[in-house]
Amino acid sequence: LKKMTLMIFFLMFIIESATEKLCPLRASIDVLEGEYFFLCYLESMQEHFQEEAYTINWYKESAGKQQLIKETHRIVSQMNFLEFWPAELGDSGNYSVTQSNGEQNYTIQKWTLNVLERNKSSCFNKNHLTTEIKNAGTGHSLKCSDLSVNENDSITWYKDCKNYENETERELDFKTLTVQHSGIYTCKILISHGGQIYHSTNTIKLVVEEVGHDEEIETKIGMKLGSSHIMLSLGKEEILNCTGFLGYYMREDASLYWLINQTFPEKCTGISGNEPSICEEELKKLQLGKKFYVTRLLRIKKVSEEDMHHNFTCMLQADERTQIKIVKLKKGNTQDLPVHIFTTGMVLAVLFPCVVVAAVIVCVMFRVDLVLFYRNACRRDDTAGDGKEYDAFVSYLKDCVSPTEDEREFALKILPMILEENFGYKLCIFERDVSPGGAVVDDIHSFIDKSRRLIIILSQNYISDRAIYELESGLHKALVERKTKIILIEYMPLSDYNFLPESLSLLPSKRIVKWKKDKSLPVNSRFWKKLRYLMPAKPSK
Repeated sequence: LKKMTLMIFFLMFIIESATEKLCPLRASIDVLEGEYFFLCYLESMQEHFQEEAYTINWYKESAGKQQLIKETHRIVSQMNFLEFWPAELGDSGNYSVTQSNGEQNYTIQKWTLNVLERNKSSCFNKNHLTTEIKNAGTGHSLKCSDLSVNENDSITWYKDCKNYENETERELDFKTLTVQHSGIYTCKILISHGGQIYHSTNTIKLVVEEVGHDEEIETKIGMKLGSSHIMLSLGKEEILNCTGFLGYYMREDASLYWLINQTFPEKCTGISGNEPSICEEELKKLQLGKKFYVTRLLRIKKVSEEDMHHNFTCMLQADERTQIKIVKLKKGNTQDLPVHIFTTGMVLAVLFPCVVVAAVIVCVMFRVDLVLFYRNACRRDDTAGDGKEYDAFVSYLKDCVSPTEDEREFALKILPMILEENFGYKLCIFERDVSPGGAVVDDIHSFIDKSRRLIIILSQNYISDRAIYELESGLHKALVERKTKIILIEYMPLSDYNFLPESLSLLPSKRIVKWKKDKSLPVNSRFWKKLRYLMPAKPSK
C-alpha cells in the first residue's frame, strides 16, 4: 500500500511539474544567499476543503512559535508559491504552509530552509553542489535546475568558474566523455523581476573515471567478506560483516543490504531483549584515506542448526551495477586446548594480577619520586602564564617569642636556600620582601593573592594576630575561592591541631610535611622531595 501511494504521488508530481515550476519535495533545502529561490507545493496536495472557501497561509517558526509571513517587496506569496527576491542569511529556518477554512487548519507541507553564505572568492559554495560520477567513453548531459520565471531568461555555463564554450542551453551535452571533462560546472540563470536582474545558480561536480576493461570496473566496486564458508559455533552470538569498496569517490546512490534465502531480514532495534533472532544494522559509509566504502552488519543472536542451511547473501548496488556475495555457515570443530597452551595460560592468569598489584604498590610507594622524575624529564612548567608573581607565600611565627631561634632560621634561611637557590622557586617572605610602612593586613592579602601556594610553618607557638590572619586568608582562598593551595610544614611535633581553626581539618592530610631536623637537611631527603611534589611544577636549575 505504501509503495502504491508513493507511486501515485510521484506520477502526480511528474504530471504537474510538466506545466508548473519544479516544487522542492525535500524536507531540508539548501540555497545560496543573494539568489532567487522559491518554496512551493503541488496543488494536488490540497486535500481538505475542496468544496469550501479557504485561505492559504505561509508560516516561519520563530522562538518555537509559528509566525505568519507578511509580504514585502522581497518575500512574495502567491497561493502555492513563496518567493524570495533574493534569499538572505536571515531567511534560514523552518517553514510551513497551511490551508484554512476559518475553523480548521491543515498543514500541507513543511520545509527546513538553510541559506548558505556565498563564497566571495569562488563562483560556487562547496557545500552546495551535487556530484555525478560517470565512466569515460559514455554519453552524458548536465541539466540546469529550472528556477527560471520566463522562457527567455538567459543561461550561462561555467567550468571551474570560467565561461564554458559560450553554452547557453539548459542542458550541457557530452557525446563522448573523457577524463578531461571532469570539473565543477555551474549554470547561472539571469531572471528579470520588478525592473531588476536577479540570478540563480546550480553547481554540479562531474567526475569522469577512466575505465579500460570490465575487469577494471569490478576492482573499483568490489566486495569484502571473508570466504564463501564461515566457521561458527552453535549457540553463540555472531556478526557477519559485509563491506563494499566504492572506489575513490563516494557514490550517493550506493546501497548494500543482506538477504537470507532471498528474504530481507528485520532491522535491529537496539533495544535489549527485544531484538529479532537475526537482524540487519544500519548502512554505514566510511572513508579510509582516499578510498570510500559502505558496510552493513548482520547480527545473529544465537546460531542454530537451522542457520547452517540458509544462504546469506550480501548485495551491493552502485552505478547501476549489482554485485552479490553468497556465504554459508559451517559448524566449527570444538577441541580441547593442548596441555602446554593451557598450562601457559593458567600461569599467566595467576602471574598477571600479581604483577599488576606489585606495580600499583610500587607506584603508590614511589609516587613522589615518579612525579618528580616525570617533571624533570619533560621540563614541565605549571607557572608559565598564570599571572602569579610568587611560587609560595611563607607564613611563620613572628610576633611571639619562640623558645629557640631554630624556627626563624628555618623560615628565613634554610627554606629559601633550598627552594630558591637549588630548585629555582621564588618565595615571598613578609619580613624579607615587604617594605615597611604599608597596611599590614592589605599587604598580606595582596601577597597571598600573588602566590601559587601558602606554606605555613606550624608549631605550638604559631598563632599570633598576624599569623592567624595569614592562615585564615589562605584557608579562604584554598577552600572557598580555590585559588591557592596550602602546604603545612610541621616544624615541631604536634600532639593535636586544636589550636588551629576547624576549617583546617578540611585540608587533605597528604599536604602536611614533617620536618625531622638533621634527617631532613640533605637536599635529596624525603622532606624536600615531598615539598617539591606539593609545589607547582617548575624546571629546576
